[in-house]
Amino acid sequence: MIVCVAVVGHQNNPLYIQSFTEADDALKLHHIVHCSLDVVDERVNNPKKSGPPLNETFLGLLYPTENYKVYGYLTNTKVKFIMVTTDLDVRDADVRNFFRRFHTAYVDAVSNPFHVPEKKIASRVFAERVSTIVKSYGLSY
Repeated sequence: MIVCVAVVGHQNNPLYIQSFTEADDALKLHHIVHCSLDVVDERVNNPKKSGPPLNETFLGLLYPTENYKVYGYLTNTKVKFIMVTTDLDVRDADVRNFFRRFHTAYVDAVSNPFHVPEKKIASRVFAERVSTIVKSYGLSY
């Protein structure tokens, strides 16, 4: 089950963070997302040492914790997508499909002429699409 998704700008500023658990876990999930940015930066700046080649936007498993697994995706404009899940047996194909759909929703949201670039995404339609994508992710098994 996906418990948190985040969109982080190219300067590591949070553009959108949504957790799908109780309010008690929200701060912990925000911390996990913030810590994962170091792993993303390491993979982007040192592509030979770890992870897939730079031409691949899917960064894969960033790091596992005791209760969560954190996955990452990097767009061509250096915007990062982070997904935190409680599933321990996740197929990469499912995660890639999730990020593709999430990326499409993001592109639609920032293509809005009233959206200010590098500002938080406050679109209700985007939030609803993200919720739909997250709910449908668990049904693919």
